[in-house]
Amino acid sequence: MNEEILKLQPAVVWQYFKDILEIPRPSKKEEKIIAYLLDFGKKNKLETLQDEIGNVLIRKAATAGMEKRKSVVLQSHIDMVCEKNSDKEHDFENDPIEAYIEDGWVKARGTTLGADDGIGVAAQLAILAADDIAHGPIECLFTIDEETGLTGAFGLKPGFLKSEILLNLDSEDEGQLFVGCAGGQDTQAWLPFDKEEVPEDCEAMQISVSGLKGGHSGDDIHKGRGNANKMLNRFLWEYKGQFDIKLNEFNGGNLRNAIAREAFAIVVVPKGKGTLLAAEAKGFEEMLWKEFHGTEPGLHFSAEPADMPDFVIDDDSFLELVNALYACPHGVIAMSQDIENFVETSTNLASVKFLEDEILVTTSQRSSVESEKQDITNMVVSVFRLAGGRTETSDGYPGWTPNPDSEIVAITEKSYEKLFNTKPEVLAIHAGLECGLIGDKYPGMDMISYGPTVKGAHSPDEAINIETVQKFWDLTLEVLKNIPEHD
Repeated sequence: MNEEILKLQPAVVWQYFKDILEIPRPSKKEEKIIAYLLDFGKKNKLETLQDEIGNVLIRKAATAGMEKRKSVVLQSHIDMVCEKNSDKEHDFENDPIEAYIEDGWVKARGTTLGADDGIGVAAQLAILAADDIAHGPIECLFTIDEETGLTGAFGLKPGFLKSEILLNLDSEDEGQLFVGCAGGQDTQAWLPFDKEEVPEDCEAMQISVSGLKGGHSGDDIHKGRGNANKMLNRFLWEYKGQFDIKLNEFNGGNLRNAIAREAFAIVVVPKGKGTLLAAEAKGFEEMLWKEFHGTEPGLHFSAEPADMPDFVIDDDSFLELVNALYACPHGVIAMSQDIENFVETSTNLASVKFLEDEILVTTSQRSSVESEKQDITNMVVSVFRLAGGRTETSDGYPGWTPNPDSEIVAITEKSYEKLFNTKPEVLAIHAGLECGLIGDKYPGMDMISYGPTVKGAHSPDEAINIETVQKFWDLTLEVLKNIPEHD
């Protein structure tokens, strides 16, 4: 399996990427990839450590003549987002990712690929295993659970790292060097409901939204993509009264940092109204397509017969839910006043899930301005409090403020221009990076983030551009070669 990617260059990076594809590594369940890393360090006779939270650190001494260079830590996260298409059978805890090559890209069959950030891990392993790469002292830090809570970076203790410079290998646009990122936090709301008997003389329908692109709630939030939760709720809000709809379930989205691609609701309507509801759904699809035809060409909206459910929720709770979801903000809230075309503040209506007697709504907020992050969080909280829900907001994570005097940024810029005869873009990113937390634990750490081009991260459309992996590899080796000596 995945043998065809072994023909790609740089061969050593793709070899390790192949190994990683075949090791299940969902967020919070990274035991297998951790065991692989610990065994790798042992086999290569490298100093290998694991901290209390689970992060792995592998150290390698400088190559001959480079002993006086400043120490560098290369850093990637080992977990991956586990998303699949609804018709794909895949057990992320046990099955390998099935990769294939198409038109210059490596993709996965019906699931996320895990190039975010498996390709960074692969590059680190290739450097650690090599005997022909010039570098000073290096540390390779492999953090856990970046995707669902930045747990590894949060748990990193001062003193674990010895380096002065950090190369974060978790960015997804080749040719762009990232020198700052947004901070973020999550807000969850629980809306209670009472169960009632299904009315007599009814028929059940499943209303579904599918075919959306989804994507990363930071990197892709400004691209005008649809949110399946918003689309489904809009239909329920508009047609609840007309069809006397009763709700059994609303299930949309999955991960806090992914834009919802799919959503469905199980409803009941008076007998004879199902066909009319399906016709309205078809017209609703045409309306949505006019609104999103440029960004969501695969959009599909439908209402089809379903098995009769065991209960429906009370009307008051149904009304509170659809009002709250309609009012809940989603998308870009503010653009930066300092950086052109840079999203400053956003929020993501990530998922809606039915529990035993309440509905859980998960959202995430991001901003490069701390006060704005708190403001949009308060806005989300107020919506669900007005709907009678209880809310909880995570502690969040700090942003990473650009350092205009960064030595590693200057080195990386110069290295890029030397290799490729063009200047890279130097910018901040709206997505959260572990750099913010690491910089908080290690004040004064000189940091930069870059990587090859990965599109569709956090969705089954995820793909990594083959040509840019070679450029990413060449740039990393050139930067390591040009790290300065200690003062």
